[in-house]
Amino acid sequence: MRPALRREVAKTLQVAYRVSERRVLRATGFARSSHRYRSIADGQAALRIRLRDLAAVRVRCGYRMLHTLLRREGWRVNHKRVYRLYVEEGLSLRIKRPRRHKTSKPRRGRTEVQSANECWSMDFMSDQLFDGRRIRLLTIVDCHTRESLAIEARPRFRSEHVAEVLSRLVRRRGAPKSIRCDNGPEFISRVLDQWAHWNKVELDFSRPGKPTDNAFIEAFNSRLRQECLNATWFLSLADAREKIEAWRKDYNEQRPHSALGNMSPNEFASSCRAPGARQAGKVA
Repeated sequence: MRPALRREVAKTLQVAYRVSERRVLRATGFARSSHRYRSIADGQAALRIRLRDLAAVRVRCGYRMLHTLLRREGWRVNHKRVYRLYVEEGLSLRIKRPRRHKTSKPRRGRTEVQSANECWSMDFMSDQLFDGRRIRLLTIVDCHTRESLAIEARPRFRSEHVAEVLSRLVRRRGAPKSIRCDNGPEFISRVLDQWAHWNKVELDFSRPGKPTDNAFIEAFNSRLRQECLNATWFLSLADAREKIEAWRKDYNEQRPHSALGNMSPNEFASSCRAPGARQAGKVA
C-alpha cells in the first residue's frame, strides 16, 4: 500500500473509532516512522512555476514539447521529471483521438519532397471576430521545412487575392515546382491557372473528399486553430492580422517541431537550404 493511502486509512480509522494515532497504527501494522515521515526533497518550485507559465502560453503543447522548451532555456532536467511535474500540476491534455480503420491506406503516387522551396501547400480557414463578423484565412506552408510562408486574413477571398499573395512570396523566395491545394473555387479558377502557367508552377490538386492528400497544410491548420484562433479574441480585422502574424513568427522561429527533430522550422530551413534555389520568374 502506498504511503499516502496508508496515511489516509489511518486518519479515517482514527476519526471513526475516536482512538489515538498510536493505537490505530499498532492495530493496522503501519510503522509510525513511515506514517509521520515528511519528505525533505526539493519541491522544484521554480521548475513548477516555469512549467505552468509555458503551459499557459502554449495551451496545446504536451509535456514532451514543454520539456524541449525547458531544455532550450537551460534547465538541466530529463523528460521523466517534467512528466511527473506535468501530471502533478494538472496540466495533462485530454485529446480524443479519431478511430482508424485497419484497412485505411495513405495516398500513394506523390514523391517525397527533398528540398526547401520545392513544394508548397495552401488551404483556407474560417474564423470570426468578437462581434460575429466572419473572416477567412489563406495559409501557405513549405512542405519540406514546415515553414509558415504566409497567413493572409481578409473578409473574403477571390482568386485574384490568392494570386497576389503567391506573387509576393515568389518575389521573396523564388517559385516552387508545385503547390498542393484542394478543389476550392479560388484554386481552380482561370486567374490562378494563368498565374501558375506564367510562373511555371504545377498546381497539384487533391482528390475530392480526401483531405489527407494535403496532410501538411491540414496538420498546420490544426495547430493554428488550437494554439491561436481558439485561444484568442479578435477585436477587428487589423487586430486579427497582428495577432496571427505574431503567432506565425513564433511558430517559425521558436516553436519546436517533432517532425524536424525538435528544431523550429527556421532552424531546420537554415540547416538544409538548397544552394540552387529557383529565382523569381515572371509574375502575372
